[in-house]
Amino acid sequence: MNGFSPAVGPRTIGQTPQTPLVPAEKIITASKKQPPPESKEGIRVRQLVILSFWAIVIFLGVPIWLWTTSIHRARLPLQEMMDWGDGRIVVEGSLLQDSEVLRIVRATQHAIDDQNDFSLHHLRLRMGNGLAPFNSSEHQRDNEHSDYTVKRLDDIKLTEEMALKIMLVPNGGLTGARATLQTQSASLHIEYPPSSVPSASSASFPLATFIATQLQDLFAEEQALIALALSAAPASPAIAGQLPLPSNPQTAGNRESRQGPAKSLSPELAARLANRATRALKYAPTYHITISLFSPNAWPSSWDIESAVDEYLAPLISSASIISNFTIDTQTQLHASFSRSVQEPQFDAKHGVWTLREKDLGGFINAAEWPLSPSIGDGPTLNFIIYVPDRSFSPLVIKESQASSWLIPQWGGIMILNLPASVSRSKVPAQSLSKEDIQPALLVFSHQLMSFLGAPNSPPSIPLKLQTLTRVRALSLLLSASSTMGSLARLTVALPSIAIPETVSTAVEATMEHLKDSCEALKEGKFTTALSHARIAEMAAERGFFEKSMVGQLYFPDEHKVAVYLPLLGPVGVPLIMSALKELKRMWSAYRFQP
Repeated sequence: MNGFSPAVGPRTIGQTPQTPLVPAEKIITASKKQPPPESKEGIRVRQLVILSFWAIVIFLGVPIWLWTTSIHRARLPLQEMMDWGDGRIVVEGSLLQDSEVLRIVRATQHAIDDQNDFSLHHLRLRMGNGLAPFNSSEHQRDNEHSDYTVKRLDDIKLTEEMALKIMLVPNGGLTGARATLQTQSASLHIEYPPSSVPSASSASFPLATFIATQLQDLFAEEQALIALALSAAPASPAIAGQLPLPSNPQTAGNRESRQGPAKSLSPELAARLANRATRALKYAPTYHITISLFSPNAWPSSWDIESAVDEYLAPLISSASIISNFTIDTQTQLHASFSRSVQEPQFDAKHGVWTLREKDLGGFINAAEWPLSPSIGDGPTLNFIIYVPDRSFSPLVIKESQASSWLIPQWGGIMILNLPASVSRSKVPAQSLSKEDIQPALLVFSHQLMSFLGAPNSPPSIPLKLQTLTRVRALSLLLSASSTMGSLARLTVALPSIAIPETVSTAVEATMEHLKDSCEALKEGKFTTALSHARIAEMAAERGFFEKSMVGQLYFPDEHKVAVYLPLLGPVGVPLIMSALKELKRMWSAYRFQP
């Protein structure tokens, strides 16, 4: 074998090479060896470095962090908001102002004061120009120092603060007083025999009692609606306690013996009003009305709806515009049969009509095929449907009530338009509906519209219904805005970390201003103005309460903040804290062992 092998010395098999041993003294000496001492300059530099880091954190980092993460809370008048929310406001409830009046008006006012048990709704009489007969010498004597000028009765105009115009008409052919309410105007005609007006020394006054009773009956349902609204509002007890009684020296003694402002409602009346309230829509500044014509056939292909609306529906909408705005659109759908879930109409031989079962009315609307938009624009939509049945099922009515129309709460109304027998039995179907054909449907829709707006059933006068609705809506909006202000104030106090932007402060200021203006208008009897201010106050209150930035803060608890900041601040804070503690420990040790 060629090559060289390394030289190996002799060794015993099984033995390992021995490593050189180090003396124990040298090992102990090495473990006790310390680093060279730091110079004073090095210690000072280390201290300055640590202090500089902490100075940056304290004087720069913390202020920037507080500034960038601080929650802006605009200043809010919390106490005043609480006062509105708790109902601690003062609003006089008088409807009309006092003036120099005739004996008959003063006596009627006394009778009204004696009969009234609800001080929040108090009728005040004021004599208008020409309220007494022309030849009344007593009228001239009582007004010789006043600024009134006698005019014709027809020339008397209602102003905003007047709720009702009473026309006193003497009639010698009558044996007793008679009242007639005008359906197209807010006027009550009182005809009375001249002998029913007693002398000034007489204690009894039957005519005054009769007029007072008529007025109480006219406004009884309005009082019930106001009492129901106050009982449902959280702030109603405080508001009721703060409403002062109207001042009138002539009847102060009578008022002291009356009950407080609370008015109790019978269970039947309260249930009826609550049931009616469930049908009405929530108040909105604008309502959209859709009038639809549906037919299972190819006729009628046209209808004179514009002329019909202008003549039969537009006057009511124009009168109701003081409460809300309305927009109207129309549509036609042919070959539109009602839902298949409805049983086929049955013929009633006794009445000679085709009938639908009342339990099938809930499925009458064919939502799958009928183009009914649930909402158009910002306001709620009211759907009014005219359904022209097939000639083979005409006339078509509801079996139990023999009616041809019904109402769906908070949605709209339906009218089955049965054309005259001469048209339905004709061999040639009618291709167009005239405005006279549409008139019955629009009259029904007018009545249903008043129900949706929440108008009372009585009195029968439409102007009086709208005036009642104006007052009730003004009160309900005022209560709603006040309650929202109280809720916003309590929310601000309960959640200190919630952000309050300037837009909320602006909305609160606008709400408070318009609430005061609304109360002032109610005090002066200007109900249309009061409704306008209450509407703006309610919108501003809702806008401030449902501010987007505030709603987002409601669901951000403190645990989330800890989870966000801890991973960021932990790696930075631990080295700073440990270095500071180590340096403080060194300084303490140096101080203790200082000779």
